[in-house]
Amino acid sequence: MVNLDDVKRARNEIAGMIHKTPVLTSSLLNGRTGNQIYLKSEHLQKTGSFKIRGAANAVKQAVKEGAEFITAASSGNHGQAVAYIADQLGVPAAIVVPEDANRAKVLAIEGYNGKVIYCGLTSAERIPKATQLAEENNGIYIPPYDHPHVIAGQGTLGLELLEQVADLDIIVVPIGGGGLISGILIAIKGINPDIRVIGVEPDTANDTYLSLANKHITAISRTSTIADGLRTSQPGQLTFPILQEYLDDLVLVTEEEIKEAFQFMLERTKQLVEPSGAAAVAAMLAGKLGVHGKKIAIVLSGGNVDLKQIQTFLPE
Repeated sequence: MVNLDDVKRARNEIAGMIHKTPVLTSSLLNGRTGNQIYLKSEHLQKTGSFKIRGAANAVKQAVKEGAEFITAASSGNHGQAVAYIADQLGVPAAIVVPEDANRAKVLAIEGYNGKVIYCGLTSAERIPKATQLAEENNGIYIPPYDHPHVIAGQGTLGLELLEQVADLDIIVVPIGGGGLISGILIAIKGINPDIRVIGVEPDTANDTYLSLANKHITAISRTSTIADGLRTSQPGQLTFPILQEYLDDLVLVTEEEIKEAFQFMLERTKQLVEPSGAAAVAAMLAGKLGVHGKKIAIVLSGGNVDLKQIQTFLPE
């Protein structure tokens, strides 16, 4: 299992490769929720999401170990992050994307000098292709969340939060595969276990919720949510035990609640946050935590939005 020392080492490794993202506040959000809210703004991070933290740590370690080529299977934030870091380190990268990948995301990967390879429509098709490419080119495949260096890199966000906001009571984090919240849990619980860490999932992509309830990894056959970064079929083999041990609670939000949070962030705070990043705000606005008078940090995990899709993210 990844530990606090791993997270601290990761912070040293990726220093200078990422931004220390700001913490924003909103008096309106404080008033609406009855709490003091702090917004950890990873949508302002390099490549537009927290993914750069884990990618930077994992790719740098891979290069140290002699990798001459980096691959990933992702059409979204992870693929962009891996392409960017590989380019910064002077190592070629190939990102395997689905045949129906969004053109804007493909252009972003290409903008970071990543080679885009189209393969199938599912991760079950893309991952073997990415792994094969790595093997053929003396490379390493970097998974999006279920990897110790990725988890440790994501945990650096937790270390930053502790320095930026004193006396936090709660941290609210969106959950996809679990890499981000696992890293944060290791950092936070290793330093101040009294801080509660609460996860948020869409109710239509509730694989972690079901897995925790069933006490074993439980896959769901179909996910459908506008929060595409949280659209996983099951938690990771590495991330799930961390959540089992440390997670304080997990709440579910509806599609309409996510849309309302997306609109709130855009209209009232002037921040363009992708639906996945707005999920934790949705939990607060909908009163899912049931707390008042607390100091709460919300992780805005990303801001990569296809502008042509904005209308579909707004309440009807």
